[in-house]
Amino acid sequence: MAKMCAVEKNIMKNGKSVVVCDETRAALLPILQDIQKKKGYISDDDMQTVADRLGIHPVEVYSVVTFYSFLKKEKQGRHVIRISQCISNVMAGSDKIVKAFEKALKIKVGETTKDNKVTLEMTNCIGMCDQAPAIMVDDELIGGVTPQSVRTILNKMK
Repeated sequence: MAKMCAVEKNIMKNGKSVVVCDETRAALLPILQDIQKKKGYISDDDMQTVADRLGIHPVEVYSVVTFYSFLKKEKQGRHVIRISQCISNVMAGSDKIVKAFEKALKIKVGETTKDNKVTLEMTNCIGMCDQAPAIMVDDELIGGVTPQSVRTILNKMK
């Protein structure tokens, strides 16, 4: 089986074409995930440091951070509630779930509570379409959410 590379280059060595793998970029996402896990977000300084250490352009790091919805440039609440906005969740009434969380938390989607405990956001598919409407609280997936279960979910977070 051929070796897979993050970025590959063909070079000539001793008259033969040789594939050289750039594993640097393969390390980028795990490094960013580690920073996110430790700090809760990835600052501009963090992005510059990662770029310097990997020897890549800072815009490459920035583009990865801004592409992935689970990587954040700003600090979030201690808990993050992500409501899936895939079509099966929308059809199952995720709009009612959003309204219930907004009412209970007294914030809108994209905001963090004043005490910095909870951030509420929308996300793309979380792989729970068969249990829609589904949410993700921190790293826990919860399916079959109803407006009535929102208060119970929030109470378990305390």
